[in-house]
Amino acid sequence: MNFSSARQYFYQEIQQPDEYINLAKAALYIAQEEYPNLDPEEYLNALDTMAQEVQERLPTPRYPLRLIQSLNQYLYDDLGFTGNSSNYYDPRNSFLNDVIDRRMGIPITLALVYLEIAHRIEFPMVGIGLPGHFLIRPDIPDMEIFVDAFNRGEVMFTEDCQERLTQMFQQPVNLKPEFLATVSNRQFLARILTNLKYIYLKQQDLGKTLSAVERILLLFPAAMLEIRDRGLLYYQLGHYPQAVTDLQNYLSKVPDAEDAVVIQRLLTEMGK
Repeated sequence: MNFSSARQYFYQEIQQPDEYINLAKAALYIAQEEYPNLDPEEYLNALDTMAQEVQERLPTPRYPLRLIQSLNQYLYDDLGFTGNSSNYYDPRNSFLNDVIDRRMGIPITLALVYLEIAHRIEFPMVGIGLPGHFLIRPDIPDMEIFVDAFNRGEVMFTEDCQERLTQMFQQPVNLKPEFLATVSNRQFLARILTNLKYIYLKQQDLGKTLSAVERILLLFPAAMLEIRDRGLLYYQLGHYPQAVTDLQNYLSKVPDAEDAVVIQRLLTEMGK
């Protein structure tokens, strides 16, 4: 694989133990493939500056709900950050530099801005991968409150998460404990890339779709569905030797896959 410098930086960042991965840096390296002239330091400094400005207005004592209130006032009232509900699938919503510049994003990238500022003011928060929506919560034992960075930092409780799921899926959804589990840094980055994958697939930009899948596989090399998808993209792009390798690998690891007949048909078409 011929890595760009942005890809190399991304790869180096994610080689560390998960807890040491710098999410903001890794997210900016994702964006750097789209914007080769992007200077990550400029945006890391912007997050530092935001954190310093929040620090100056923090209440005493620093109770979690009061810290959240201060963060919300700064990000949404003072700076005007907002969820881009009118053009949700604009790829710019997934690039941290664009989110900072435009003050606009989707749940996971607005959550990233929120997390990064909270981390800098020593108020640790973690990501929560609710299906169809992304939340954050204070990393405090026995404190079951959640923050919706997409909706102006709305504070939610477990019952609210249940209601949000029912609204999104337009039918009753059983709130399983794993829906409110903390995501790892690698899972966080994979979710950003998965958003880009489906945006570019919808736009029929197969090259950029492939680029997203390649980076997901750097995070999770054994993700068989991503290996399959990479093989299918190689096939569509006419890179048959690479397609054969991935699709054969997929079938060998998941021989009972629902799409095994279709995959085998493609391999036969390619003479394998």
